[in-house]
Amino acid sequence: MPAELHRAQDHAVIAFHDLVPRAGAIAANQYLIIHGHEAALVDPGGDLLFAVLLNQVLDFIRTDQLRYVLATHQDPDVAGSIARWFMSAPITVVVSRLWGRFLQHSVPGYQVDSGEIRYQLLPDEGSRIRFADGYAIEAVPAHFLHSPGNFHFYDPISQILFCGDIGASNSAQAFGPVADFDAHVPTMRAFHQRYMASRIAGQVWAERVRRKDIRMLAPQHGPYFEGADVSRLIEWVARERCGVDLLQPADGAADAAP
Repeated sequence: MPAELHRAQDHAVIAFHDLVPRAGAIAANQYLIIHGHEAALVDPGGDLLFAVLLNQVLDFIRTDQLRYVLATHQDPDVAGSIARWFMSAPITVVVSRLWGRFLQHSVPGYQVDSGEIRYQLLPDEGSRIRFADGYAIEAVPAHFLHSPGNFHFYDPISQILFCGDIGASNSAQAFGPVADFDAHVPTMRAFHQRYMASRIAGQVWAERVRRKDIRMLAPQHGPYFEGADVSRLIEWVARERCGVDLLQPADGAADAAP
């Protein structure tokens, strides 16, 4: 069932969290930001989810209201379905400038009106994704966490930061706010140690997001963080050794993997 994370006046944020139908496929969250008569979909996933996600999105908006697909990075579980969304809605795909040309390889060559005009390519320093009335979602740099061209998306109205793989976990907890942060850390650690580039990357990100008013951190995988757990996660990311910090020359791999 979709979960409503925010609703006030003409602004709403909806989470879809239980759509992966196949055992063994990684569970993932998708987020719909509705503002007035326009909407943006964050990390919609691949073909595995497209039909069921589209059907659920249609409970909230019409396809002609979907203006943006926001991709934190290039992975299939983030943006593998963009060809289907191009055919279904008048979207612009928002993604790092590093990945716009690569994502076009997932779109059939015969599909018309699906080239570079359908992309907003983000510069490394970030940018704003604007709606008709002037409202804007902020693309926040999160490079090397875990992609070299990586962005998080901040909604200033709901004060939710959609933080991609930061805070991702294999927790068995049902979707909702993290129940016990200390108990939750072990469900995040292996993923972060393997997929995040280094503690330096985490520290740069932490310094950037500390300056924002964040009510909730909403990752792509697992439950979300709110209240005091927002700052707890930010400080954990800033401290946690990961990626090349753990690289072992003897075997060429990090010493902790999922």
